[in-house]
Amino acid sequence: MFYRRGNKMSVSFDYSGKVALVTGAGTGIGRETALAFAKAKAYVAIIGRSENNIQETLRLVTEMGGQAIAIQADVSQEDSIKAAIEKTVETFGKLDFAFNNAGIEHKAIPAADIPSEEWDRIISTNLNGVFFSMKHEIPAMLKSGSGSIVNTASGAGVKGFPGNGAYCASKFGLIGLSKAAALDYAKQHLRINVVAPGIIETPMMQRFTGGTEEGRETAIAQEPVGRAGHPKEIAGTVLWLCSDLAAFTTGSVFVVDGGQTA
Repeated sequence: MFYRRGNKMSVSFDYSGKVALVTGAGTGIGRETALAFAKAKAYVAIIGRSENNIQETLRLVTEMGGQAIAIQADVSQEDSIKAAIEKTVETFGKLDFAFNNAGIEHKAIPAADIPSEEWDRIISTNLNGVFFSMKHEIPAMLKSGSGSIVNTASGAGVKGFPGNGAYCASKFGLIGLSKAAALDYAKQHLRINVVAPGIIETPMMQRFTGGTEEGRETAIAQEPVGRAGHPKEIAGTVLWLCSDLAAFTTGSVFVVDGGQTA
């Protein structure tokens, strides 16, 4: 539904009766997207590694009148995310939407200097985690006859950044996986797309910039629009991709980065 507030046109979604799963839902983009799904009246599975963080997201959802469950899980461990998806279906009866958002970063370091264990850590969460999630989300959605999956990449999934070899590899790989899977299930009413955020006001950005105002200003200077993005702006893209407005959209990458990679 479209509505006007002053001079701004806005969109609201009604996902009554739909079930949405969000990984990395304890903070930042994941939390805002879980809240956005709840505001749209979807049932929400809030999944994350930190029990404290996902419980806080659950509190916020409940406070606004939404219905949700919080499930502690590590997407880098297949059995863990499999159990979380099974719990979601057991609780709500089905799965309509999945936002595979869980991800981690590493400190800037030249490619040849990346410790092997650090490479494995990044790939295990950012790439393997999305594969494991989709591996068990897709059968659940096919049982319902349709579904929409959105995976979180990054501007570093469409453009190389110095010192970010492992992170870039994980996000480029995520995009390739998503595009191939989108084609695998295109005729089965299951859509798979990617959102690639730029510099967004999240705890990850705070770690990336060293938590200093100088670091923050240096990061924002990369944004042609002159500011960092807000998690709500990514959440809006995700909800649109899950809607009927995006029914002809699959295998696509939506770069939401204020022009950073243009």
